[in-house]
Amino acid sequence: MGVTYIDGEVRGSNGTRETVHLFLDSGPMYSLLPMTTWQALGLKPKRKAIFRLADGTPVEREISECHITLPQGDGHTPVILGLEGDEALLGVVTLEILGLVLNPFNRTLQPMRMLLA
Repeated sequence: MGVTYIDGEVRGSNGTRETVHLFLDSGPMYSLLPMTTWQALGLKPKRKAIFRLADGTPVEREISECHITLPQGDGHTPVILGLEGDEALLGVVTLEILGLVLNPFNRTLQPMRMLLA
């Protein structure tokens, strides 16, 4: 299994746009923006949440919101405000908002089978 990235664009409420190279993984719930990116967008924390790292360590992080555009679509999404050295992540919540799923076999994004039930 390989590592997959996708390029996207994020926009803050101040209208600033930044291109991001997002690590694509089915594990993280929320997308994460590196510190330099969210600061350039002028994002402000709206709330905090506790997340668990892969080794089980709990970490508290601030959350904001931004607009994200991928080749497959765009939408408004919650984002974790990363700390120094954090890598941009594309999380499951953002994928669901955009109606996308990660195909684990070929590591590509595909349209989600939408149910109205």
